[in-house]
Amino acid sequence: MSEKANHEKIEKKEGEEKVTEAANEINADFEKIKSELDSTKELLLRTAAEYDNFRKRSEKEKGMIYSNATSAAVSAILPLSDSLDAAWNAAESSDENYKKGIELLKNQMASTFKSLDVEPFGEIGDKFDPNIHNAISHKDDENEENKSFISGIFQKGFRMKDRVIRHAMVEVTN
Repeated sequence: MSEKANHEKIEKKEGEEKVTEAANEINADFEKIKSELDSTKELLLRTAAEYDNFRKRSEKEKGMIYSNATSAAVSAILPLSDSLDAAWNAAESSDENYKKGIELLKNQMASTFKSLDVEPFGEIGDKFDPNIHNAISHKDDENEENKSFISGIFQKGFRMKDRVIRHAMVEVTN
């Protein structure tokens, strides 16, 4: 073999080694970048999940704040509602204009409660439920077939959706 051919062979071998070395460096850089990309992707997914949880929790808290504030406001005006009911009951023997005025106020109060999803409960004849009724007296009646029903109302109860704002104070017949 000639020296030139030998020299070309050596250069070719050195070139192949340089290409292999460069390829190895590129593979190492690729693996490093891939690893960084995977960790960044994982971080991004975790951040997105945390944000979604935060958004859901914030919406739930906002709903609870509204519910609590509305409940507190309704609780504050329930004595006014009770006074209107008492005035209506006393108006039976009063002037017609007085009765109309009380009726207008009662209707306005009822429509306000309805717009806030607040509904009264605790009517005579309803089945007694200790979760929403507060029995402050009871009487026994052997003639009644219907047991544990409300036979008198001392104070109406109010609820907003599933939340009891005020328990009804009732008399229960057993």
